[in-house]
Amino acid sequence: MTDDNDGTTFRLGRLVFGLGMALQASEDFRDMDDTVEYAESAGVPLPDLLAPLASGMMFVGGLGVAFWRLPRLATGAVASFLAVVTLTMHDFWNADPEDRDGERLAFFGNMAMFGAALAFLREAWSGD
Repeated sequence: MTDDNDGTTFRLGRLVFGLGMALQASEDFRDMDDTVEYAESAGVPLPDLLAPLASGMMFVGGLGVAFWRLPRLATGAVASFLAVVTLTMHDFWNADPEDRDGERLAFFGNMAMFGAALAFLREAWSGD
């Protein structure tokens, strides 16, 4: 791992990233009706089942990354979540003109988080 001597920067980055993912998922759970409706509007099959499942995956994965518990599973769950959601839920290129800017912003934000998830996933598999 290329980091400071005691890994503080890596741990802080994990904590901020993982808790951010978990907190976003908790917001989804807090307003699950809107989350399901949004998934349905994006054409997600079985949105009543898959929206809570995806939010749960993001919540548990986020906590796992933050506290580095089952790191391969946690980082894999977060990376998988972001890969699927970024392309399916935030396809700004197909969005209505009034929604395009918001979807593009969400797409690029998710893309940045996906990059961080991949970096953490690499670290989880390297075991350094």
